Amino acid sequence: MTQQPLETKEEPDNTLDNIRIVLINTQFSGNIGAVARAMKNMGLSRLYLVNPGCRLDKEAFIRATSATNVLENVIIADTLSEVISDCHLVLGTSTRDRGMSLPLLTARQSGEKIAAEAVNAQVAVIFGQESCGLQSDHLQQCNFHGYIPANPVYSSLNLAAAVQTFCYEIFQATEAARTQPKDCIYQYPENKDMEYFYEHLEKVLLDVNFIIRQHPGQIMQRLRRLFNRARPDQKELNILRGVLSAIDKNTNKKR
Repeated sequence: MTQQPLETKEEPDNTLDNIRIVLINTQFSGNIGAVARAMKNMGLSRLYLVNPGCRLDKEAFIRATSATNVLENVIIADTLSEVISDCHLVLGTSTRDRGMSLPLLTARQSGEKIAAEAVNAQVAVIFGQESCGLQSDHLQQCNFHGYIPANPVYSSLNLAAAVQTFCYEIFQATEAARTQPKDCIYQYPENKDMEYFYEHLEKVLLDVNFIIRQHPGQIMQRLRRLFNRARPDQKELNILRGVLSAIDKNTNKKR
C-alpha cells in the first residue's frame, strides 16, 4: 500500500504583514467590519482607524464574521501622520485627483507597486470617509494616488468594495512575486524623515527670503507635490538635507 503524501499548507507571505490598511473618519461601524472581512479574505490583518466617527460596536463584529481578530487588533489614532510616520510608501485612494497631481496608479498597478516594496518596507494604503472620500490634505501626505477604473457614469464604490478591490490586487501581485526573481529595490525614507525634510526646507526658504513669512502662498504645498512625485530614495534625501545644511551654515556666517 502506497502512503499518500500529507497535504501541506504554505505559510502566508510575510510581505502582507508589512501592509497596513488605513481608514480615515469612517462614519459607520458596519463598514469597518466589512473592511476587516475583505482584508482577511486576502491575507491582510493590519487595520488602522484615523479619527473614526463611530465605535467598534456589535454591528462591526457582525459584519466582520470570521475576521473579528482583525477588529480586536485594530489601532486607532488621532491623525494620519501618526499612522504613516514609519512607512516608506504611502498610497492614497480616491476617484478624484483633488488637484494634487500625484502619479496615478490603477488598482492593479497599485497592487504590483505595493507587493514589490512591502518585501522589506512598511506600506500604507489610505481610504477616506464614505461620504466624501480622501481629502486633499491627506493626499498631500501620499506618494501615489491609486484609483479603480470603473464605469465613468457611476464610478463610486462603497468603502468595503473599494478596500476589497485593492486588497485583491495586492494579494494577487504578492502571490505572483513569490515565483519571480527579486529585483534590486531602492531604500526609500520613512514618511517622518520626509516631514523633517519639509520642515528643514521651509525654514531655509524663509531664512533666504524665498518664502515671505507674511505671504507664504502655496510654495510649500507645490514643493511637497514635486518631491512626492520625484520620491527621492534615502541617499538622495541625505544629499538634499546636506544641501540645506550647507545653505544654513553659509547664511548664518553672513549674519
